[in-house]
Amino acid sequence: MMRSGTIRKRLQGIAEYKSFIPSDLPFELHMDEKLQGLLSRADLAIGRLDSVAEFLPDIDFFIFMYVRKEATVSSQIEGTQATFIDVLKKEAKIDEGEVHKDVDEVINYITAMNYGLSKLQELPLSLRLLKDIHTKLLSGVRGEYKTPGEFRTSQNWIGGPSIETATFIPPPATDVFHLMGNLEEYMHSPISTPILIKVGLIHAQFETIHPFLDGNGRIGRLLITFYLCQQKTLHKPLLYLSEFFKKHRQVYYDRLNNFRSKDDIEEWLEFFLQGIIDTSEQAVETARRIIHLRELGIKKISTYGRSTEKAMIIYQHLFQSPMIRVKDVEKIVSLTNPAALTLVDKFLSAGILKELTGFKRNRVFSFSDYVALFE
Repeated sequence: MMRSGTIRKRLQGIAEYKSFIPSDLPFELHMDEKLQGLLSRADLAIGRLDSVAEFLPDIDFFIFMYVRKEATVSSQIEGTQATFIDVLKKEAKIDEGEVHKDVDEVINYITAMNYGLSKLQELPLSLRLLKDIHTKLLSGVRGEYKTPGEFRTSQNWIGGPSIETATFIPPPATDVFHLMGNLEEYMHSPISTPILIKVGLIHAQFETIHPFLDGNGRIGRLLITFYLCQQKTLHKPLLYLSEFFKKHRQVYYDRLNNFRSKDDIEEWLEFFLQGIIDTSEQAVETARRIIHLRELGIKKISTYGRSTEKAMIIYQHLFQSPMIRVKDVEKIVSLTNPAALTLVDKFLSAGILKELTGFKRNRVFSFSDYVALFE
């Protein structure tokens, strides 16, 4: 018998299919030398990532941008076409008619993530909270009619237009309540399994149960960050694995499928831990580049004479909202239109801003070097 679960034959009409019923957590694990080595490296990498909050000025701006990157990439895994730039434009109320229609799904992801992180400051990670987050995720977008905030009451499947051609069939709806209850219990159990191993199992188990009719992938990826923050492994929400999963998409799906069909639990955990290592190292390097970029900009702006003070305010603003117009500059630092134009021209000459539209009027400017660090 496999540790990860069993396959059960079912009937839907006249069609016979096989669904996978995961075992209750915890599973018995075989922690060999390779897995132990990856776990040690992942622990070190995520520890360095957590320390970013100590040396990076305005860590909340860094998180602000990373959340938007994660939201974009996680949504793209599910077929959304909106880009990172679309999201920044939408939030800055720039060119709203031109951004991709899918951007609302990404905005919902950001809303759901922020809601979850806020609630975790006062509440435990629970099924009720996951349902509330799921409601935020699907509000007013594709999937809004697929019972947001409620576990499914019918059979779903992954891949293929019909259940007969599916690549994976999750457990029947009648098993979802028990399985999710066990998952919740495991999340809060005091067993001594290392946190990074535990969160890898939690993610795989959630994806296997597939408890909602839509949005499972996005909620499953959010669950990783939520759990690590809940456990204080991360003191700030700094780890987002969607880019790693997207880059290695086929391997990601293969490892999850092997987790279920071949009982390759350790192989899945090796992949997951490598994702933590790569993603943590990349985020730390991005933080270093931000510090360097920031110092270069400050050095340039310090030569602006009487306009330096207001230029510094605008420069600081760009780290949270890197898309800007002249009228935004006027409002932020209370300048006349000519004075705001002069300041923007200085930023253009210094290479801090780049104009995006090519228009003479209603121009849009981007802190492009900064945005590029997150694309």
